[in-house]
Amino acid sequence: MPNSPGELQVIVPNLHRRYSGVTATNRMVAPRLARLYRAAWFGTDAPEGIARLSGADFMKLWRRSAPLVWHARRNNEMIAGVALRALGWPLKLVFTSAAQRHHSWITRWLIRRMDAIIATSDISASFLKVKATVIPHGVDTDVYAPPADRAAAFAEAALPGRYAIGCFGRVRAQKGSDVFVEAMCALLPRYPDFSAVIVGAVTPEQIPFANELKKKIEIAGLQARIVITGELPIEDVQRWYQRLTIYAFTSRNEGFGLTLIEAMAAGAALVASRAGAAELVVEDGVTGVLTPPGNADALAAALEPLMRDPASALAMGARGRARVLAQFSLDAEAKRIGEVYRPLL
Repeated sequence: MPNSPGELQVIVPNLHRRYSGVTATNRMVAPRLARLYRAAWFGTDAPEGIARLSGADFMKLWRRSAPLVWHARRNNEMIAGVALRALGWPLKLVFTSAAQRHHSWITRWLIRRMDAIIATSDISASFLKVKATVIPHGVDTDVYAPPADRAAAFAEAALPGRYAIGCFGRVRAQKGSDVFVEAMCALLPRYPDFSAVIVGAVTPEQIPFANELKKKIEIAGLQARIVITGELPIEDVQRWYQRLTIYAFTSRNEGFGLTLIEAMAAGAALVASRAGAAELVVEDGVTGVLTPPGNADALAAALEPLMRDPASALAMGARGRARVLAQFSLDAEAKRIGEVYRPLL
């Protein structure tokens, strides 16, 4: 605990059993928030750099006089916050929404009971029907950074050729894994210096979908040049970013799409479908190229000039890295969130 429960200012709850994208983004920014406020993590998967709030310490907060921010990111965390406040905890309720869809009646009811709302993009904000502060996710630009030697990083992978194109995330239609494979099957025969990698888990319900992708890859004779890694430790994922010359963000729909800024931070050129926060993050034609979701032909057309001229891809990657440093760092995200907390405290 930061000195004592009575000195606490912010609780970061994580009331979700399964590790998810929401958990990942929460874990990244929470230690930065802890540098600005006396904050503690309540729940599973606590990261380094922020105190953990035990159940016993949590009970000591009941009926204290000083306000305390409860920053929810899921319905169950909003429900808990509303219930706890009704029972006497001095909570100020904040909710962050990344969803880009119409909300259920229960979510709308809960949102109206929050003291402040954060949306991760303008599109997410448009579905909330209440005033929201737009704060995009940030990324650790020290961890997600260009390699000292990209060619040496690529060589570690033992893939054919000299350059890699990547697409990261769970293997499923929503992530556009099939769009990526279709584009690669069209392009790789013409560009022998490139190989492709899909980094992400194949969950049991997605095994038939993944098997269909593997059949397409086999029919194209590209088994050695289109690799599906399966789920990897986060350190291995970070190293894979450093092996890429180009990153393809192919989601059909997305809350935010953290891989956008992770790949840009690592200096990869970006071709992104107009999903999630892509239009917020990418300056089309400058720090990336935007394409319509679910369109393999458009993806291939956007990728081909970068494959034809890898030097231009690296230059785009450098511009993308500079944009992330300026606009999408974790420190920038934490500072903006702190500005939402300040009037509540």
